[in-house]
Amino acid sequence: MTTVRLNPTDNAVSFDTDALVVGIHTGPDGLRPAPGTDGLDEALGGRLAATLDSVGMKGKPGEVAKVPTFGALTAPLLVVVGLGDAPEGDYDAEVLRRAAGTAIRALAGTGRVALALPAADAEQAGAVAIGGLLGAYSFVKYRTTGERSAPVTELTVLSDAEGAGPAIERASALADSVSLVRDLVNTPPSDLWPARFAEIAEETGSKAGLSVEVLDEKELEEAGYGGIVAVGQGSIRPPRLVRLAYGHPEAAKTIALVGKGITFDSGGLSLKPSAAMDWMKADMGGAASIFGALLAIARLGLKVNVIGYLCLAENMPSGSAQRPSDVFTSFSGKTVEVLDTDAEGRLVLIDGIARAGQDNPDLIVDVATLTGAQIVALGWRTAGVMANDDDLRAEIVEIAGEQGEAVWAMPLPDELRKGLDSPVADIANLHPERFGGMLTAGIFLREFVPDGVRWAHIDMAGPAFNKGEAHGYTPKGGTGAITRTLVGLAERYAG
Repeated sequence: MTTVRLNPTDNAVSFDTDALVVGIHTGPDGLRPAPGTDGLDEALGGRLAATLDSVGMKGKPGEVAKVPTFGALTAPLLVVVGLGDAPEGDYDAEVLRRAAGTAIRALAGTGRVALALPAADAEQAGAVAIGGLLGAYSFVKYRTTGERSAPVTELTVLSDAEGAGPAIERASALADSVSLVRDLVNTPPSDLWPARFAEIAEETGSKAGLSVEVLDEKELEEAGYGGIVAVGQGSIRPPRLVRLAYGHPEAAKTIALVGKGITFDSGGLSLKPSAAMDWMKADMGGAASIFGALLAIARLGLKVNVIGYLCLAENMPSGSAQRPSDVFTSFSGKTVEVLDTDAEGRLVLIDGIARAGQDNPDLIVDVATLTGAQIVALGWRTAGVMANDDDLRAEIVEIAGEQGEAVWAMPLPDELRKGLDSPVADIANLHPERFGGMLTAGIFLREFVPDGVRWAHIDMAGPAFNKGEAHGYTPKGGTGAITRTLVGLAERYAG
């Protein structure tokens, strides 16, 4: 586990650490040092620019150069990270997050690292801290050889900015929650099935001060959670519904969060191709992000009420699995014809959404790795957000941008609703046309939102799991996507 602390020194030259990280900009006349580099070039005998030039560094984002200091600085290693063009005004927080994360990822095996990146105000200091902490993440639980600890054990942010201390504490809370979400997503389904996820939520949530309620398969069936039961009935590991609640005595608003928690998605009888199945342990990323967000919200003590529903099931083929053409009755009382058992996430979500409506929230937000169509439309790094309220949709996009998470506003075209008509039930779970699949999934969910409740749906099928190389503060594998956006939403609604 990597820890972070604040040091108000402005003298990076003599700071005692194993590695010192500074920033560099591109410029028309060559490299330009960023704030935090004062005195470094002089201490290095005026050779910093020439040294960086000799290794081909241009100062572009993502570039990293390691420079031995040979005793010229207290730190034996100077790490220079590119920041791109110098800003005309304030630094963009995401640029700082990514720079810090990039530098820390390059320092595997280093014990103590000081970050002397631009941190002139609390926002910048917090961005540097969380970028560094998330960049230090590693998942080594199942390794028997090689590196088995965090690549960096201690981070120090060098900043004397007013309010930097609380910003660092917030960054630490967020990073801990995002790291937990990443751990859950990375855990193989053999070790994380619905009941086990529920146990973790109950144990960890209770310690964090959350109230926790878990419904098992018998209670789900008796209470009429037809969607969750139908999806989970094909597995020997039965489904669960977890309700987590955080309350504050001064809260004026209540937010309900609903997460898709398919601990493994084979597609059921509508079996996925094997090439599309190897990363389906990530199909519980929505539930994990809600769990992580609630832990951070409780730790920060936000003046808002937040209720989270983790809709947990394993979607497997077997003699007891639901079949295409089956009909079930959802928690809302509406009947659903199942045309494709691989369109299962929406089936567990509708039960959670309907149940969340009984809490009389000011808004409901569901989060899910829901459709491959999201990846087709927006790629691997950008989530789509749909809503029954344009202002709420725009608000979530804005909050996500502030937190450094890519979310794009998408419509819910009314003309697509007819494609969900069923000849035998109230609605079918799939549109017959493959085009616009992300949108029709959102339209399906909207049918189960209680009247008069503001609702938004975030489809993060791509962003939840990074199948490519690590970048910035994002590792390969589980990313913890949308966790920070949900905390930002709670902060926005806090009294």
